[in-house]
Amino acid sequence: MSSADLTKKPADVAAMFDRVSRRYDVTNAVLSGGNAALWRIATVRAVAPRPGERILDLAAGTGTSSEALARSGARVVAADFSKGMLAVGRARHQDDQRVEFVFADALALPFGDDEFDAVTISFGLRNVADPHRALAEMYRVSKPGARIVICEFSKPPLAPVRAAYFAYLERAMPAISRLASSNAPAYDYLGDSIKAWADQTTLAAWMREAGFKQVRYRNLTGGIVALHRGVKPAAGVWASE
Repeated sequence: MSSADLTKKPADVAAMFDRVSRRYDVTNAVLSGGNAALWRIATVRAVAPRPGERILDLAAGTGTSSEALARSGARVVAADFSKGMLAVGRARHQDDQRVEFVFADALALPFGDDEFDAVTISFGLRNVADPHRALAEMYRVSKPGARIVICEFSKPPLAPVRAAYFAYLERAMPAISRLASSNAPAYDYLGDSIKAWADQTTLAAWMREAGFKQVRYRNLTGGIVALHRGVKPAAGVWASE
């Protein structure tokens, strides 16, 4: 895949996710070797949702992550720019009144300022055309004092792990996706987008540039995934790093 392919228009990426929506969660479980569920648990713990809170779950897809957040009693807005994913999510979670599915572009969120107690995005920031603008939007819709949690593929810091991981992306994952996915070519984009994505310290710097404070990250599964956290400063309070 050429570098031009990694700058697909949002509509093209949305259409790609529409095509994989039916088997998306199953394919993720297979390709991650079962780690997807563990990453989701770690993300929910980092968000630390509380009863009555309003939480924005961006790139929510079929709502699996949103449902996990809502178990705390929080009200979760599951936002995505793939109508196919949202359709699957609404059908699966139609009886869960705690989760609301909303079509949304991360670059121009259809929400007012200071609306959410927490904002989270899992494996979606990498697919946004302008991640800096998306982070600014997340900051805008967060209440003062709100938490932000980003779970995203990253760069394993140990060279042997990184080499093995990239070999998996290039060789094993395409073969597995042909068996598990409803649209295997879409997962070629997945592998290339992961390799081209920012490392842990770069994403942390982007979050600080957007205005978030107390930015920290920790590696999951040897750095294949990184969990970044930050806080929007409370009104009138300067929060140091």
